[in-house]
Amino acid sequence: MPVYRIRGVDVDFPYDAYDCQITYMDRVLQSLQQGNNALLESPTGTGKTLCLLCSTLAWRRTFGEFLRGGGGGGGGGGSQPSGSQQSGASATQSSSYPVIIYASRTHSQLRQVIKELKATSYRPKMAVLGSREQMCIHEEVSKLQGKAQNNGCHYLCKKRLCRHNNIVTDYMKNNTEIGSEPFDIEDLVNIGRTKGPCPYYISRELSKSVDILFAPYNYLIDPGNRRSLTGISWDNAVLIFDEAHNLESICADAASFDLLTSNLTSCITEAQECIQLCSFKRSIENSAEKQFDPENYAILKALLMALEKKIGELVIDSKELGYTKPGSYIYEFLSELNITSETSKKLIEIIDSASLLLEEGNSGETKAGVKAKSTVSRLETIRDMLDIIFKGGGQNHAKYYSFHVNESSRQTSGDSLQVFGKASRTLSWWCFNPGLAMEEFLKLGVRSIILTSGTLSPLDSLAMELNLEFPVRLENPHVISQDQIWVGVVPVGPSGHPLNSSYRTRETVKYKQELGTVIVNFARIVPDGLLVFFPSYSMMDKCIDYWKNRNHEHSVDDSTIWQRMCKHKQPVIEPRQSSNFPNAIEDYEAKLRDPSTFGAIFFAVCRGKVSEGLDFADRAGRAVIVTGMPFSTPTDPKVRLKREYLDKQAKPSNKNPKTLTGEEWYVQQAARAVNQAVGRVIRHRHDYGAIIYCDERFVWPNYQSQMSYWLKPYIKCYSKYGEVVQTLTRFFRDKVCVDPKEMDCNDSVTPPADKCLPQEILSDSPATAVNEHRGTTASLNATTRKNNYMKFTQITPANRTTLPMKHGCSTSSQLASSRGQFSQDSQVVDLTDNATMHGQLKEHTLKSMRLKKAKIADVSSQLKHNVESRALTGNRGQQSTPPSKRSTIEQACEKNEAIQERCGGQESTTGPAFLKLAREKLSTAEYGEFVEFMKALKLKTMHIKDSLEAIAKLFSSPGRLTLLEGFRVFVSKNHLPLYEQLVRKYTMANT
Repeated sequence: MPVYRIRGVDVDFPYDAYDCQITYMDRVLQSLQQGNNALLESPTGTGKTLCLLCSTLAWRRTFGEFLRGGGGGGGGGGSQPSGSQQSGASATQSSSYPVIIYASRTHSQLRQVIKELKATSYRPKMAVLGSREQMCIHEEVSKLQGKAQNNGCHYLCKKRLCRHNNIVTDYMKNNTEIGSEPFDIEDLVNIGRTKGPCPYYISRELSKSVDILFAPYNYLIDPGNRRSLTGISWDNAVLIFDEAHNLESICADAASFDLLTSNLTSCITEAQECIQLCSFKRSIENSAEKQFDPENYAILKALLMALEKKIGELVIDSKELGYTKPGSYIYEFLSELNITSETSKKLIEIIDSASLLLEEGNSGETKAGVKAKSTVSRLETIRDMLDIIFKGGGQNHAKYYSFHVNESSRQTSGDSLQVFGKASRTLSWWCFNPGLAMEEFLKLGVRSIILTSGTLSPLDSLAMELNLEFPVRLENPHVISQDQIWVGVVPVGPSGHPLNSSYRTRETVKYKQELGTVIVNFARIVPDGLLVFFPSYSMMDKCIDYWKNRNHEHSVDDSTIWQRMCKHKQPVIEPRQSSNFPNAIEDYEAKLRDPSTFGAIFFAVCRGKVSEGLDFADRAGRAVIVTGMPFSTPTDPKVRLKREYLDKQAKPSNKNPKTLTGEEWYVQQAARAVNQAVGRVIRHRHDYGAIIYCDERFVWPNYQSQMSYWLKPYIKCYSKYGEVVQTLTRFFRDKVCVDPKEMDCNDSVTPPADKCLPQEILSDSPATAVNEHRGTTASLNATTRKNNYMKFTQITPANRTTLPMKHGCSTSSQLASSRGQFSQDSQVVDLTDNATMHGQLKEHTLKSMRLKKAKIADVSSQLKHNVESRALTGNRGQQSTPPSKRSTIEQACEKNEAIQERCGGQESTTGPAFLKLAREKLSTAEYGEFVEFMKALKLKTMHIKDSLEAIAKLFSSPGRLTLLEGFRVFVSKNHLPLYEQLVRKYTMANT
């Protein structure tokens, strides 16, 4: 496999890289070497995670070898020099090596990233951070949740009553190799269960000396969590935020708070409990410790009651507008209660003591400190609030905030102390400058901050929101070709009525009828899975309710619109409750499998669960329909105040031309949600699908300018609905086999029950079998359901479907063997000399990259043989087959040696002869693709029709028609008619 020399750094990549991947790694290295921040957008399926890992770890290795057990490292052996290299590194300088901190939104996403790391040849010293909820193995503490669990853990560790925590130090001393091979949270938990040490504190110890640290966002953005990461050298660190499309809202939320009066009531109750506990302890133990002074807690209770009263006394003239003041008003408001920057420190100390006191008091019967009530955490919300308000002891940050009190008559769920019928108020202090969190990283001295996602566009607004300079930017194209995607804006329906989901028209009968009829038609045209996204849950519910009871006024069919939809596809509706979501996914999956139907249709909402992070690859998502722009409710107090804040910042008097206006922010937030939704389809190199915008506003240039960069070349606006139906039908007809029998999966493609679902989301368990009757499925146990759900959410990078892994070894000896083979056989592709100024790669460089690889490979025939052998034999997740063994393709060819076929009048072609001819006619990269398509035919990882069409397309140029004709030898009798059609198609195109 090749090693790419980019900007003077040798990047070991486990697959032949696409042009867009080379560009992506070039931008990553530019950011790291220059110490700049970067915004990098690359569509899902382009392998951005793998590119990130390989380029950052290759750059890190230029400083010296990766750390090993017990620290040290940095000998520099095998490292490549660069402009940022520190020469003469030694074991004592390991702390000067930059640390890479890789953050993503969820643990499941981090699990996927670590899986990608295992696919590379890099083995840095690593650690992964997780919560106690995921890692705790203590019999009692593991049953708790949230702050109660943290408090229980703190108490046990303080008293040295946790046997798992007590042996962590010894375990780390005796197992210094831990962290040298990639591992996940589950691996740490297994170590804890089998050998005893606490997984949570093992991960904390490992994080003190690593090359790369994996962590969820909140460990970096939340100041308290960040302070707990002792041992990390933030100076010169590299921060990577993956899936960063919602980062600005996460940063703003982390710096804001909402204090409900119901929660305040719970805090008062806890303060009273502390007074009683102190009195009890003093009478029993005669303790004079300051911690057990009831007067402190009496003062705390009095302050909380005064705060509750003061919030209730504020005059709210309009429930819709609430009570709003500038952010600085919070200090005036609290000072009347004698809560200032100085007294807040005392209050925080009392609250910390109260938490410990409540832990001990609630654990009196068990002596273990783990029977803590869930209400222990309520007082800590006051502590967090004070931390935010008096951050750094100053008030300068208040100018980015708004003080707001809102009144609601609705009961807040989950609080038994809520008084029914009584209006509840919420005191909010909202931060409208997400850049405050990013500023903290700059103060820490980090080297670079890299934000990446498949849907960062529009980049300018994101950069302005975060208030950071991002000199390095990239909006990558997709790896798919033009015939794999259909993107259309549909401004009118079949009867010519405009499609517009704005508040002026969305409630009209005409709009609901027209939209319903449009979806009926698309459900008929689009094969297999169809996703329909609404701007909101209420809009979705209203439309579906109408469709279930009414038909179009001009329809001659007595069926309702909903019944007409169900004739073509079985419906699934995204639930509001997240706990019901796995059941909805299971339902959709089962309906896709059902052989008696034509697929399924998933009704969902933008910003919902379906639109975030799920992988509807292949047949699970052949098209996505967006019914409108998901604008936030303009009268929502937080949205209204945010817009007012931005408009004030954008005034000419501020002399800041880079500031967003409130309206620009409002539109771009909706556009980013749309981009995230349409990214559910076309998930890898060989996937195809349609993106349909059913709202006339998408015709407007200012809306189209907000769309993801990779979509823009394909967008077409249709003035007539008939054109949409015609072109979309032709698109799918060209993709789906002309002969309906070819779509029957009984011909060895996949089992009949699996025909509508990609292999990635199918369960291996027979428990997922589907009943023959429409709409009914066999019941699944909880474990199977969870496994199916996790498989559904996995995303396969583009490379995985086209080129094999270099190795998939798991043991140390296997890894050593693999690395040894790599060092002898690797190709080096030098891209340094072809990079132009400003970090841009010349277009001809990217086009000629594979030719250069071929030239380098010709230096050694043995090298070429070894590389080809690995390419022919490698499989995902398996070890590479030794070069001495014949490849699958060569074996397949030799089985057909007896078959002779004329190739366009040339001499007959045997299997090995055909391979030789293919090597001559195809470039190195194209031959690699041919090998993968042949593997897909043999292993049935692609639909037969897709594989044959891809191969025929490779052989379609005039100089390769002998290959097109000769390939008949390898086509089975069942699929020969299909291949003959392809031969005629491409032969006629060249005549």
